Amino acid sequence: MAMSAVARDTVFALRRQIAKIEGTLPERLQAPVAAPADAAKSDMTLVRRGLAVASPDAFLHTGIERLDTALGGGLPRAALSEIHGLETRDAGAVAGLALSLVSLILKEKQGLPILWVGTAEIFHEAGLPYARGLHALFGIEPEQLLFSEAPKLLDALWIAEEAARMTAFAAVILEIRGSRRLLDLTATRRLHARAQNAGRPVLLLRQAGEADPTAAPVRLIVSAAPAANRETVAGPLAGSIGRPAFKVDIGKSRTALPGQFTLEWNPNEHAFAERTENPVAVVPASQRGADPAPASGAVLAFPALAAPASGDQPSRQQHPAHRSPRRAG
Repeated sequence: MAMSAVARDTVFALRRQIAKIEGTLPERLQAPVAAPADAAKSDMTLVRRGLAVASPDAFLHTGIERLDTALGGGLPRAALSEIHGLETRDAGAVAGLALSLVSLILKEKQGLPILWVGTAEIFHEAGLPYARGLHALFGIEPEQLLFSEAPKLLDALWIAEEAARMTAFAAVILEIRGSRRLLDLTATRRLHARAQNAGRPVLLLRQAGEADPTAAPVRLIVSAAPAANRETVAGPLAGSIGRPAFKVDIGKSRTALPGQFTLEWNPNEHAFAERTENPVAVVPASQRGADPAPASGAVLAFPALAAPASGDQPSRQQHPAHRSPRRAG
């Protein structure tokens, strides 16, 4: 059924209002002039596509086309993005993916530092990145990564908000552990607004907490993936450990395109590569054609018993126990 003129005007008025709230240009959301043949297609208008109409340079491209497409173009540059590890053991994978994204950011914002904010509990539990490893794996100079250890979460939030409004940082990272009451929609809205105003990304790293509502347009759920064998000239080297790998699930995205990806980080090229795997074990077919297994009933674990004579019923004591009713209590 074709959309009425009043309903169409209402939809586009809503889209313009959403674009203003999300910081996108309302001029990009003008109603297209549709031909009569395209009337049915014009009814399929999605309202919550504020980020999808932004310019391509508004996104940080991961280099994985399938992932960038699912995210509507990539991670938003001027926004709050959430990277979530469901368990404490995923803290290393969460930090590794964050550092990989920082490496991509620093390719464009050379010379600017990164501020990593967290509480003492976070750094005592998960540790700090190894300085020499930063340069070897991610191309990040140790002096480019600054750490701020706050005594309480309230202090960490204040530091992250003040840093997010500055253009002196290429990005700000805030790491939180568990489900904290202070990390609510109000606090994350402030972080998101500061990131939009400064035109800088803010990465919210969460350890071992529930997927609570936040103002982040994108939530990535990250865990460690098994490393593949190291590639050599002669092929994969059996028993070796290859590149670090991450299992990435899109937990929330305004483009409403969920997906699951296995990403490998190339420390030499400082770039991602997608690893396609078949999660189902494939059993080769039998070479002899027919199934060599014997037919059902041909092999018995006990000798067959003669059938009882007609009218010969077992006594009450001979009834199997599972046939008698159980007592309640």
